[in-house]
Parts: sequence; C-alpha cells; structure tokens
Amino acid sequence: MAIPAPPDIRDAVAGLVETVRAGSDPNRRDVRWVRLDGLHLTLRFLGPTEEDGIPDVAAAVDRAGGATEPFDIAIGGAGAFPSVARPRALWLAVTGGVAELDAAARTLDDRLEAVGWPRDDRPYRPHLTLARSDGVRTGPDVARRLIEAAAPFETRFRAERMILFESISGGGPARYEPIHETRLG
Repeated sequence: MAIPAPPDIRDAVAGLVETVRAGSDPNRRDVRWVRLDGLHLTLRFLGPTEEDGIPDVAAAVDRAGGATEPFDIAIGGAGAFPSVARPRALWLAVTGGVAELDAAARTLDDRLEAVGWPRDDRPYRPHLTLARSDGVRTGPDVARRLIEAAAPFETRFRAERMILFESISGGGPARYEPIHETRLG
C-alpha cells in the first residue's frame, strides 16, 4: 500500500536518475534501477497475499484512506540504506509531509490489524526507492553521485490517493500493478 507519485514528479525524478546514470561506466555492472512508472511512497509492504484476502486488505485501505486527509509531500536530497559505503538501497528523501505519512502508515497498520494482519513494528522511514545495489561494486560510487546530483533537487506534490499495489517480479525490475485505489479524506 502506497502513496503514488504523480506523473510530473516521476518525470522530475527520471531526469535526476538519467543524470546519475550518465556517469556510469558501461563496462561495469550497475545498480538495479527501479521502474519509475510505478514510483511510490510505501506505507506498508505485506508480501505474498492469498487472493481471498485481497477484499479485506482493500477494505482496510479504504478505511485508512478515508481517515487520512490529503496532504503535501516534499522530496529532496538522497541517501542510501544502510550506508553510502555499503548501500543496499538508494533513495530520495522525504523532506515534507513526514508526520502525515507516518500517521497514514500507522492508520493503515491499525486497519490491517483489524482484519487479521500482524502489526509492522519496524520504524517507518518514508523515502522513494530509486535503485537496489546489493553486492554491486559500483554501489558506493552511484550512491555518492546520486547524493551529489540530488543535493539541489526539490519537488512537491499533494498526496490525494492511496493504492494497493501488486508487486510483480521477474524479467527485470519489479512492476507495480494497482489492484485497488481509494481517495484520501
């Protein structure tokens, strides 16, 4: 479940990613960049879900979305988890709307718990994942280039929708297919 990035935000992020990718050595294995057509801020990841459980999850999304008013989000700067020296994920930072995203994630967690899902006890850290770099030697260099390129980067959008995505893997980067959507508020 996630807040989707609107097309103009995806376009701005794509421009930033292309700037970073242009500095890559074509003779070396690069990080695995995400598909930007499904760019989103994850509120909660469920993993494999039985088909007959989808209606309950969709109802939880509806209730959480209805309890969450639309809000503004700002994106700027970049980083890596767990560190730039040994990155596994490269991301853009959320610089505005953090409290609202955290509240939306907690509300969604409450609604999911009411339909039988266990709570997610990990701290919520909103970010836009751009690439995965598990074990890729170029990971630290790409992370540094992303951080440098994203230093002046800032963009904003209004969160108005919450989407339940199906994550489809295989044949390249994961693809995110919306299977249920609700408006906030």
